Amino acid sequence: MEISIENNPALMKPTNKQGKKDVMGGGKFGTEVVNNRRALGVINQNLGGGGGGAGGGGCRGGAQAHPCVANKRALSQKLAAETANKKQCFPEEIKTSNPTNEDFGVWEDQDQSVPMSLEASDDHHMEVDMEDISEESIVNIDVCDDGNELAVVEYVEDLYAHYRKMENCSLVSPDYMTQQFDINEKMRAILIDWLIEVHHKFDLQHETLFLTVNLIDRFLEKQSVIRKNLQLVGLVAMLLACKYEEVSVPVIDDLIFISDKAYSRSQILEMEKLILNTLEFNMSLPTSYVFMKRFLKAAQSDSKLDQLSFFLMELCLVEYEMLKFPPSFLAAASVYTAQCSLYEVNQWSKTCEWHTNYTEDKLLECSRMIVGYHQKAGFGRLTGVYRKYNTSKYGYAAKNEPAKIHV
Repeated sequence: MEISIENNPALMKPTNKQGKKDVMGGGKFGTEVVNNRRALGVINQNLGGGGGGAGGGGCRGGAQAHPCVANKRALSQKLAAETANKKQCFPEEIKTSNPTNEDFGVWEDQDQSVPMSLEASDDHHMEVDMEDISEESIVNIDVCDDGNELAVVEYVEDLYAHYRKMENCSLVSPDYMTQQFDINEKMRAILIDWLIEVHHKFDLQHETLFLTVNLIDRFLEKQSVIRKNLQLVGLVAMLLACKYEEVSVPVIDDLIFISDKAYSRSQILEMEKLILNTLEFNMSLPTSYVFMKRFLKAAQSDSKLDQLSFFLMELCLVEYEMLKFPPSFLAAASVYTAQCSLYEVNQWSKTCEWHTNYTEDKLLECSRMIVGYHQKAGFGRLTGVYRKYNTSKYGYAAKNEPAKIHV
């Protein structure tokens, strides 16, 4: 029996007509998947004592903010001696205050002489001066990972400079639906909302979901699809993303089961070959996820900011109109909007601006759109993201009040 994308409850809640254990409720891939799924990020944390990979989540843990982030400015030996030999680490200042793509990630040292007024001041006055200096400096978010080989501090900036160049290759036309004759934007939204629920029930990694949506859009941009095969495209895209990102992957029978036997094994295998050939086997493109991890580290985030940022980012995945923004821009706008929601004050620091390459003014338009999605997230038919983040696992992030973005 085929599953229609529109007005079909099977898309939202796959049913088990054979009396087997409900896959959607069990959180496992059928009965063939063992309970040893573990993401490389978790393994890296165990090996590195909490250190993250190149994505930049190295020194964050739990609900604590980055404890080891330090401003890049240093006191001279003379000043250090005059402060009662107290051991204080003030970071070095960066010469470049207006980052560009060419100098992204280049840090330069600058010797600072001690002003005579500072030498003659008392301790209280010195603390005020240093606090003012810190507010104007850019934070070295990788200083805590110097001894962590998994954090690849030596070339993490080069990695993200490369990601920025490569993200243009992952962009799709924001009006590609005009070339489709049997599907539309609403059907795409229904499909992705359902896949987000499947992704949550199967307990897959964040990377898998973002890559799944990227594969779907890039394929639909190049290949016309009839309505009855749209769900098949989504299932196979998730299968391919699992093969790329996960340790344990679903088997073909799992896909047949959650689609209520709408597709056969041969149809799934044929679609897998078609997607890979259409995309020329190119799956190594940066999604919003890799930028999100780095930007959250730049924001010195805690678990609340993490969960709310990802909640807003996944709301954007459902919306077709958000395809006009690059992945890095969506990640930056999601972090900025989450900050406005939680803190209600301007938190977009020079460090965030440096690492994202986006100023607050550039993010405002997209941020207002995200606030609109947040306001209606719990209403209507497409509530998969809201229900996912309205659980204890994600800190009930969906219950946060939408941000108030001021002009």
